Amino acid sequence: MDKHEKKVTINYLKSQKGKSKLTMITAYDALFANIFDGFVDMILIGDSLEMNFNGRDDTLKATMQNMIYHTKAVCRGAKTSYIIADMPFGSIKDEKSSLKNAILFYKKTKADAVKIEANTIPLSIIKTIVNNGIAVVAHIGLTPQNSRDEGGYHVKAKEENEAKMLIQKAIDLENVGASILVVEGTIASVAEKITQSVKIPVIGIGAGNKTDGQVLVFSDAFGFYDKFKPKFVKRFLNGKELVQNALFEYINEVKSGKFPDQEHSYNG
Repeated sequence: MDKHEKKVTINYLKSQKGKSKLTMITAYDALFANIFDGFVDMILIGDSLEMNFNGRDDTLKATMQNMIYHTKAVCRGAKTSYIIADMPFGSIKDEKSSLKNAILFYKKTKADAVKIEANTIPLSIIKTIVNNGIAVVAHIGLTPQNSRDEGGYHVKAKEENEAKMLIQKAIDLENVGASILVVEGTIASVAEKITQSVKIPVIGIGAGNKTDGQVLVFSDAFGFYDKFKPKFVKRFLNGKELVQNALFEYINEVKSGKFPDQEHSYNG
């Protein structure tokens, strides 16, 4: 498996559009970040950690303090992949407070970019953050932070009018300086049109395979989180089962006295 030898930059990511598919995976700590580092193009510290790491029912309780803590940990474990950190619910309100929060992320962590759920926020907020030297990844389509307001998680762009609005939103976000787009839970043909309509990389999740790349939550992709499985998730590993099997073996060896043996003991 090829691995990046040099730090992945936004210029590299943009250069791959239409040439080679890009990969992104989530991580919340230094351990997994180090495992993924360099093999994937991008690592996302997603507010999905509230569900997968903290056992919440949604992402809305993520705080700036918590996201910064996990971003610091990921940055300690990953030195090569491009690092993107989610701006949590409530951190993007108006230009002044949004810029303050984005700057705080940049000052406190080594993240390369912040990700903002951008369906409904004013374009001026994105522009202000970008103009202050902070790279923005704009997230459109199904945006989990709006799930409570929208009564759940619903596939986007089923209707022609909504599809047109989403495509235009993508174009507008590129025009105000967004570096990358994440398109989630969107009809595949619309995500393809979005990808064709902008010059910046478009990363899909539940948006078909015609985008410039894909992102998945690692605990979904590797079978550690099994409370539910979205349609777009493919499990590449039965992680929970494998870990539990190893745990059961450990327990049995301790109880039987098989572990620790002579090899794993200090003998005078």
